[in-house]
Order: sequence, then C-alpha cells, then structure tokens
Amino acid sequence: MSNPRLEQQLAFLIEADALKAVERQSRIVKGRRRENSAEHSWHLALFALVLGPERPDIDVSRVVAMLLLHDLVEIDAGDNPMHGAFDADGVAEAEDAAAKRLFGLLPGDLADRFEGLWREFEAAETPDARFARALDRFQPLLLNTLTDGGTWTENDVSEAQVQARYGPVIEKGSPDWWAHAKALVARHFARSDR
Repeated sequence: MSNPRLEQQLAFLIEADALKAVERQSRIVKGRRRENSAEHSWHLALFALVLGPERPDIDVSRVVAMLLLHDLVEIDAGDNPMHGAFDADGVAEAEDAAAKRLFGLLPGDLADRFEGLWREFEAAETPDARFARALDRFQPLLLNTLTDGGTWTENDVSEAQVQARYGPVIEKGSPDWWAHAKALVARHFARSDR
C-alpha cells in the first residue's frame, strides 16, 4: 500500500532532523556547549506558549508554527550569527532557495502553508510575525545575560551594539519585554565593566 502524501510528509520530517546538527553561537544556560537550531526553535515555541496568552492580539498557535519553521532554512543556508560579518543579500538568497527546497518536500497544501508562515516571519509585518521575531531576539539576549555575556563577550560587542541590534525588533513585538531586557543588558555591562 502506497501513501504518497504520507511519504512526502515523512520525507520532510526526516529532513527536518538535520536542524539538530546546526550549531548556533548561543550557549545553553547550564552548560558550556552551544545550543543547536532545533533546540533554539523548541525554546522559542515554549516562550510563545508561556508569554503569548498575555497578548490577546496574538494567535499563539500561528506564532508557535512560525517559530518551529523559521530556522529550518539553516539546514541548507547555515546559521548566520548577528554579531558576525556576512553578506545579507547572499544569506537571503540562500535562505529563499532553502525554503523552496525544504517546504517543497511537503504535499502542496502544507508546502504553501509552511512557506507562507516562513515568509510572514521574515517580513515581520503582521502582529504575529513581529511577536515571533521579538522572541527570536529576546531568547538569545536572555541567554547572553545568563552566560556571562556569551556571544557578546566572544565577539567584543558593546552595550550600544546590543541595544541597536536587539532593541528595535524586541520593542516592536513587546515594549514590556524590551524594558525588561534593557535593564538586564545594563546590569550585565555594569558588572562586566568592574
């Protein structure tokens, strides 16, 4: 008995397992190793489940879906840390090609839905996408404050650079989160200046 739809779905799910091998710069809180992109996506989805109900204007299930899908393109395109130098146009092109390939493994209806959610996240024009993108910046910021500066220390990132790189995206998704995050950042840099 052949089930082409199921075979396509399983092909996609098996391919998605490769996200576990994509290493990010952020370190996990209770350990020395770096998180992988699959762990990052899971953690963001959990953030959305916990913080999303505070926002009645947000569709938490859509946000969770975006967060579970947003980094799948890194299977082909790799992770591009925000504190490194990279060709933004080249990255966008590689990620676009990855999205087409990866979501193209799915049956048409799911391919269209998932690629649409990925593109919505990337554009960050809807409230759900802005919320999801804010979480995508908020989580690594928290990790850095809990790991003695983590990637900030490794890349010699200043407090002003942190505020410029994280602040606008987090604030668009949640001014409250940015107010809290800004205080954490200030506390971290005050301690590290001693």
